[in-house]
Amino acid sequence: MPPKRKATETPAERIAKKARTIVDAVLEDTEGYVVPDDADETRQIIIDLAQYARSLEESSKAKVKSPAQIEEAAEKLRNAARSGIKKQMTWKPSCKTGGSRWTYDGVCNDPEVFGAMLNLGGPPTWKAKKMTAAEFQEIMGDIEGHARFNQLYLRGNVNIQWKVDEGTFKFTGVHGI
Repeated sequence: MPPKRKATETPAERIAKKARTIVDAVLEDTEGYVVPDDADETRQIIIDLAQYARSLEESSKAKVKSPAQIEEAAEKLRNAARSGIKKQMTWKPSCKTGGSRWTYDGVCNDPEVFGAMLNLGGPPTWKAKKMTAAEFQEIMGDIEGHARFNQLYLRGNVNIQWKVDEGTFKFTGVHGI
């Protein structure tokens, strides 16, 4: 007879598994669930449920990111935004007057990452902000488009909107030759 495999569950996993079975049993028959008469058994059920609740709380807490992780995520977001804006910078007759519009919508659930993307030194304290095209490109990197014999550049101001409750942001501006 081959030897039995060693248990790979940790004590915390065993408690969580036991607590889930208790939760399932209670929820299946809320009126008919029998509570043990023995005070020690009842106490143990309550302790298991409390430990399970605590483990769920700890696992649901947002993981704190290191500065390197925040900067890496911010750089990815910068690259995606830069690419999305460049794709919209195509030739239109309004490019001659510098009034061709572009809009970039993005998602960033972490205010720290959004602040790092815009070099704010922390999460934004505003919902909307304006930057000149030069300031915006200094932060985001050069953003240029090509149209036959012309180069397209960002012009005027870039409007930045941040919706912290939704975790979304929007950049809008104009480009031209």
